[in-house]
Amino acid sequence: MIKNTLKQKLNEGKTTIGPFVGLPSPGMVETMGWMGFDFVVIDCEHGPMDYETAEHMIRAAELSGTTAIVRIGLNEQQHIQRYMDAGAAGVMIPLINNAADAKKVVDAVKYPPIGKRGAFAGRSARFGLQDMASYVKEANEETFISLQIETPEAIENADEIIATEHADAVFLGPGDLSVNFGIPGDTMNPQVTDSIEMLVNKIHAAGKIAGTLGVTAEQTKYWHEKGVRWLVNSAPKFLQAGAADYLAAVSGPLGR
Repeated sequence: MIKNTLKQKLNEGKTTIGPFVGLPSPGMVETMGWMGFDFVVIDCEHGPMDYETAEHMIRAAELSGTTAIVRIGLNEQQHIQRYMDAGAAGVMIPLINNAADAKKVVDAVKYPPIGKRGAFAGRSARFGLQDMASYVKEANEETFISLQIETPEAIENADEIIATEHADAVFLGPGDLSVNFGIPGDTMNPQVTDSIEMLVNKIHAAGKIAGTLGVTAEQTKYWHEKGVRWLVNSAPKFLQAGAADYLAAVSGPLGR
């Protein structure tokens, strides 16, 4: 099992930053790694990736020295463990609304006696070349679990979700919170930011990592100042911002 450098950095108290990659592109993942991001979140909740494409994207992350986390929309063991067997270093699972939802994630990611993940010598075990006993021990130590709170129901049940044993982090989704609050897209509205700050305090009190979205540099710095150490951006947003700056700089001289 490859050392989970994201988890190591977070456990050392460091702030980490990385993008969602929702396009089925190993090359995009590899580029993000070579650029120096601490991790990538391969977004299989909203992206069109199948298992095989996700596996190649995980390989690309490993090649370029970054940690591959997979966001998986379906919280079912037989679904989650296929991404884990493909080599994912951890998961972000959305729509966690209560303790039972959270426990299902732990059961799917961790091997017994912690969870219920089925044994299989896949990529993460070097296709059977690693001793199974040592692999299971390492996997239970290295895999990273993030639970996502993004609904009013989840906020009501936040204490029990945050208290989930063996969950490393809780990711707070400002986009879905803004939609659920009736202010879609207004992710820096006080109703959203106040809710996230309240939850960040609860997460820290429980000794866990708080994560949220920082699409712009200003948002990223804002949440870092609030103590959020797992900051996720967006690879397509990077492309859009860079392309917009380039076009703005050249359109005048080119007479466009």
